[in-house]
Amino acid sequence: MKRLIVLSTLLLTSTAIFGQNLKKISYQDGAQKLNGLVTSNAGKKLPGVLILPAWKGIDDEAKTAAAELEKQGYIAFIADIYGEGNIPADNDAAAKASGSYKKNYEAYQKRIFLALEQLKKNGALPGKVAVIGYCFGGAGALESARGNLPVAGVVSIHGSLGKDQTRKNGPISTKILVENPADDKSVGTEDYNNLIKEMNEGHADWQIITYAHSKHTFTDPKSQDYNAVMAKRAWNHTLMFLKEILK
Repeated sequence: MKRLIVLSTLLLTSTAIFGQNLKKISYQDGAQKLNGLVTSNAGKKLPGVLILPAWKGIDDEAKTAAAELEKQGYIAFIADIYGEGNIPADNDAAAKASGSYKKNYEAYQKRIFLALEQLKKNGALPGKVAVIGYCFGGAGALESARGNLPVAGVVSIHGSLGKDQTRKNGPISTKILVENPADDKSVGTEDYNNLIKEMNEGHADWQIITYAHSKHTFTDPKSQDYNAVMAKRAWNHTLMFLKEILK
């Protein structure tokens, strides 16, 4: 366990330095200015991965993922969903902001689409693009699939699985990987079962991996829920999935 803690600390330190190479990219949704981040290999014509951050906006976990994805030969772009001047200051504000996008899913899908366009403008190969998301971003990954956005696959990492049941299930052409912590109290049995029903009715190529002894934010080293063993497994599963669909 001590070795895992040391390794996690080293990873965070090295990634913080590496993260300085992320370049700010400003773009628009109407009058709203958005500020994303792209890896330093932008423009090299490589497969691309869009990262949707958790409910407080762009954070260290998203930056770590971007740095690691660049090492794997992907251009990574971290989306700004909320926009300049709208970044939540605390959990209450984050819950309100993320909740509004979950309710107004079309606005969420539009912000994801705009970020995908920026990823492509920065060199990502059309047809070789995927989305990964954490927490609120995990819900966004699923919305990318539901909206049939132009991506080969999505990864929802401890994301919200449910949707308004008044929305009809439709065809899903995007490959889906859901990484679900077994002890995530924010995911109910009904939401879990409804997602499986939705994916089956949509004839999707899907997979759910459940991680034992893991609570909601099990992949975030800064969280009290962090599970180093399961976080490493989840990341390896993410890389395996991306390699299958993008390379």
